[in-house]
Amino acid sequence: MRIGIDVGGTNTDAVLMDSGPRADSVLAAVKAATTADVTSGIVAALDGLQARHAFDPAGVRAVMIGTTHFINALVEARRLAPTAALRLGLPATASLPPMVDWPVRLVEAIAGRAYLAHGGHEFDGRHISELDEGELRRHAADMAAHGVRSVAVSSVFSPVNSEFELRAAEILAEELGPELPVSLSHEIGRVGLLERENATIINAALRELAAHIVDALAGSVSGHGITAPLYLSQNDGTLMDVGYARRYPVATFASGPTNSMRGAAVLSGLGTCAVVDVGGTTTDVGVLTGGFPREATVEVSVAGIRTNFRMPDVLSIGLGGGSLVRDTGTERSVSGTSIGAERSVNGTSIGTDLTVGPDSVGYRLTERALVFGGDTLTATDIAVAAGRAAIGDPSLVSHLPGGLIEAALDRIATSVADVVDRMRISADPLPVVAVGGGSVLLPDKFPGLGEVHRPEHFAVANAIGAAIAQVGGEVDRVFAIEPGRRDAAVDEARQEAVDRAVVAGADPSTVSIVDFDEVPIPYLPGNATRIRCKAVGDLRLEPSRDRAGNGAGPRAVAPHAAGQAR
Repeated sequence: MRIGIDVGGTNTDAVLMDSGPRADSVLAAVKAATTADVTSGIVAALDGLQARHAFDPAGVRAVMIGTTHFINALVEARRLAPTAALRLGLPATASLPPMVDWPVRLVEAIAGRAYLAHGGHEFDGRHISELDEGELRRHAADMAAHGVRSVAVSSVFSPVNSEFELRAAEILAEELGPELPVSLSHEIGRVGLLERENATIINAALRELAAHIVDALAGSVSGHGITAPLYLSQNDGTLMDVGYARRYPVATFASGPTNSMRGAAVLSGLGTCAVVDVGGTTTDVGVLTGGFPREATVEVSVAGIRTNFRMPDVLSIGLGGGSLVRDTGTERSVSGTSIGAERSVNGTSIGTDLTVGPDSVGYRLTERALVFGGDTLTATDIAVAAGRAAIGDPSLVSHLPGGLIEAALDRIATSVADVVDRMRISADPLPVVAVGGGSVLLPDKFPGLGEVHRPEHFAVANAIGAAIAQVGGEVDRVFAIEPGRRDAAVDEARQEAVDRAVVAGADPSTVSIVDFDEVPIPYLPGNATRIRCKAVGDLRLEPSRDRAGNGAGPRAVAPHAAGQAR
């Protein structure tokens, strides 16, 4: 068996699955309210699984968790470590210092300090300038004097040649101690200095928090007697072990939407489709291509910071089961029923032009929604009143006007249909798969988009996506391709991606190339071409051994961080 858990803003979903990655292999599924400390919600979810389908903890091979801890910490600007950004590139790059385009509140939250030093490479590996080790040691002394607890090192074109970043990390360890977390940009972002540097600084600021969170997650799992390896979901739908998560917390940022899309692919059997994941707080819309999320091709803004690490192409709106339903005071007719300011629900006048979201009651849904005895009209109340959901006490929303219910559902359908249409890149029909507990709010058919597919277990597709996640390896490099050597360069990139997936813990017999992109770079000499290649495979299982050294059945092989390097 394996357990998949996905922590959302409102609910923590969990599934218990047997070893087969099929929709009918779900043995039990539960939803538990996400708690303020998150780990308590995970414990409650595991308790729920045990109650619904009693299982032997020793029979669990692996536990996969998708978490919102780290993206929430950045968005809320809390629990971030004092961080220094060290850029290697002088005399070039001095006009735009590190964090030049960051929101002021985030720079203050990390007590950000920027340092420029000599070094860096051209796209073909030539040095911009030589590394000045004395300069680096002086910078390290200043970091120590200002209480820096984490460092982000970036060097111009380090994805092509990482030697200067690696040497800088050695010097920082000598001067500041080997326990100081150092994040290197060639391991985190792609080609593009400022965006890659930004992603590295974010990662560095989260390193301290990552150590605490990973330990807490591991403790919540082991507290149930489960000794199986623990993995966290990454942005691209693949897995990383806890050691890798401690080093690269930024890789978890979009794991929630990615898990939902991967789960939708398995449950629906559709490899290419639009996935609408309606949770308690937000609705995330993405597109699957070949069973994997379509990745963003431009920089992605995270909390107002431009980055270029692996992120799915997802468009999110503030609409979910916990969204507040309000009246803007405008009056019109909905299906012949006038809904104006003269109508009142719990003392609140309800007009026509209803707004649904973007604010939400979040994990306090069971306290504040009308169906749970609360005083706030939410989208969940609308779903119950419309007969689309059977939770809480339906009698508490029986007084809601039919016109109000219809207007709210119409508003939700229109908003989601517009987002799906914006995600299409061609006029070809694109099937729509609805997942997430809040998807009961969606109609059975979108005008102009066709029927909406709701597969079995759609409410916990995100947890299923975590449970069936695979292991990946990626290459993103600039090659100087000599005449007649294009095929050799492509083969080299493909083989390197496969090798990285295998080293990361993938079963060699299952690894395949799922994404390949080749883009010639104009204005650079040497026929420069950027090649990006991604390979994935199933998690490799090997016989484990008990304390006496006897065989004890198959166990998961933990991915190594080296296998995930970009």
